[in-house]
Amino acid sequence: MQIIRKLSPLREALGTIRQSKSTLGLVPTMGALHSGHMQLVETARAQCDAVVVSIFVNPTQFGEGEDLDAYPRQEAADAALLETAEVDLIWAPTVDQVYPDGFATNIGVSGVSTGLCGGSRPGHFDGVATIVAKLFNQIRPDAAFFGEKDYQQLAVIRRMARDLDFTHDIVGVPTVRDHDGLALSSRNAYLTPTQRDQAVALPDTMREAASTISNGGDVASILDGAKAKLLASGFQNVDYFELRNAETLENMTVFDKPARLLAAAHIGSTRLIDNIAVA
Repeated sequence: MQIIRKLSPLREALGTIRQSKSTLGLVPTMGALHSGHMQLVETARAQCDAVVVSIFVNPTQFGEGEDLDAYPRQEAADAALLETAEVDLIWAPTVDQVYPDGFATNIGVSGVSTGLCGGSRPGHFDGVATIVAKLFNQIRPDAAFFGEKDYQQLAVIRRMARDLDFTHDIVGVPTVRDHDGLALSSRNAYLTPTQRDQAVALPDTMREAASTISNGGDVASILDGAKAKLLASGFQNVDYFELRNAETLENMTVFDKPARLLAAAHIGSTRLIDNIAVA
């Protein structure tokens, strides 16, 4: 397994891989890998002949006061996991390889980026769309794999890929959860033991709300009650707890399929996000 940091050797290595392996999968990450990331890798390995994993903590998707400097970085441990998983190549570029001096291009995706994390993190999805488009051009994969845990991000990437005529597959992989239902996230490492116990209220409340909505309950009152329950369970504030169309992410005041329940809430200094389908 190679770890490459510069564009020129990346292109040479990809050319060599392409000579012997017909399909190439890309798993974009910011490192600090956990079982959720490894599920993406496993899915990519099952569907493609070769797999590239990118590790790049992208500064343009962090807003003022967010945790760019504190974001966990553990490349040696990540590399060990990926080698065991038989990944072909790690693309871990330096910042200047992604954003050279004078870089001035920004990709914005309207519609699906509105509200939710797009509302509470201005500019975040511009940063996501720009870095992912660059990764697509750098790697030229046949398929790219993203977790459904970041559901709005997945919707933004799918819209961007369609609009900019990327022809490879965008594969969404179901959220991986801990034994108690909490969605796996690199940011879970920030939680104290007490906060970790309290955090399970997020998936529990979402499951309860989804069930009540699917059984015909009033959407607005259910969402308000869910927010109150999270605050009573130890969360300091709730950024959003909303029912959206699963495809367009348009706000839904009356339940209709396909639907997705999405939430973001703060516990201590940690912002957790989650989503589930409402059937």
